Amino acid sequence: MKSGSTYYIYFTAGAGNAHRMYVIHSQSATSGYSAAAPLALPDNKWAIDGTAFVYKSQWYFVWSGWVGDSNGEQTLFIARMSSPTQVTGARYVISQPREWWEKVDVNPPTRVNEGPEPIIDPNGQLHIMYSANGSWDVNYCLADLRLWAGGDPTYVWDWFKANGCFFSANGGIMMSGWHPTLYAKGVGHHSFVLLNGDPNTSPPAGPTFPLAYHGVPKADNPNPFWGGRYWYSGTFQWWGNITYTRGSESNTGWSLKFYE
Repeated sequence: MKSGSTYYIYFTAGAGNAHRMYVIHSQSATSGYSAAAPLALPDNKWAIDGTAFVYKSQWYFVWSGWVGDSNGEQTLFIARMSSPTQVTGARYVISQPREWWEKVDVNPPTRVNEGPEPIIDPNGQLHIMYSANGSWDVNYCLADLRLWAGGDPTYVWDWFKANGCFFSANGGIMMSGWHPTLYAKGVGHHSFVLLNGDPNTSPPAGPTFPLAYHGVPKADNPNPFWGGRYWYSGTFQWWGNITYTRGSESNTGWSLKFYE
């Protein structure tokens, strides 16, 4: 991501339970980066897939991590930042893998929300597009969190979750109106192609726009997944007037469609 004249790269380092987030920065996109500095996330727990962004003039950091010290499930957290390298205050849960379509892995049973990527829709509402299920199987998929207009990004009940996956090889876990992939499986953990990596430069409604994601060829059977993954380029577009429900509550707005 770029802020002012400085480029920032956030990444995960450490083995096993020591996974933590780090940041490097430079005045050039291609060279001269600083030494890696730990990003002091609240509670200092296992953390991966972090992304910093600005929404309504406030910096935030969103990532996937553990609530405690053991690997039970991966939760999406968000925290406020005072600068691109300084997280302030508490961490807040915004998503946990509680929906049936996020819990379809059975061997082993997997409970994962990871790879959060912010993007702002044509109505100005914030979305966190994330990956659910295990990245080593056909159930891996992209799904969406949409913040209601005027909502607080740190308050979990201001987020509405899609009623199924948007991008997956498993048609049985897709939201109504979305269709499974044709050529790749285990698809997810994407990156939107945004100017300076800034969700405030999100594209408007209209034609399709580029993204990148990883997966394996659907024809590969068996496939080691992690050992056989490729980066793919695809496209996405905004898809309007889509309702997400939560019990008796609902929220209607922009959603996204993905194409291989």
